[in-house]
Amino acid sequence: MKNAIARFISTRDDIGVFVARLALSIVFIPHGAGKLLGLFGGSGFSATMEYFIKSGMPATVAFLIIMGESLGSMALLVGFFGRFMAFGIGMIMMGAIFLVHSQYGFFMNWFGNQKGEGFEYHLLALGLALLLMIRGSGKFSLDMPLHKFLTKKD
Repeated sequence: MKNAIARFISTRDDIGVFVARLALSIVFIPHGAGKLLGLFGGSGFSATMEYFIKSGMPATVAFLIIMGESLGSMALLVGFFGRFMAFGIGMIMMGAIFLVHSQYGFFMNWFGNQKGEGFEYHLLALGLALLLMIRGSGKFSLDMPLHKFLTKKD
């Protein structure tokens, strides 16, 4: 078990991956804080749960989306279990693309002449998430010292 966790959180001292991790987490923190706490113009936990459930989403999935965007983005910011957190955000983005935004085309609604937002933003976030799933959390992450601790020879 210890070796499996160590392999899962392994990462390189990579500044590029750090930049990708930082960008993805900084973008998602306000989205998550809005869904969980009602900050940044968001509805807060209860209203967001209610909205998702009324939209036909199972409560468990709605809860996981809120947690992934809020607590997951905070964990990603510090590089704690980065692959797992990036996977969660990636799954949220896949769901957003296929269930909501693909019907509006590729482009975001820059000029307000579409009925909704396209999926270009979601595709960028998915790309960053995939990079983090492949490479790990990178430089300045909690995963680096945790990996060293788990793999040290006694």
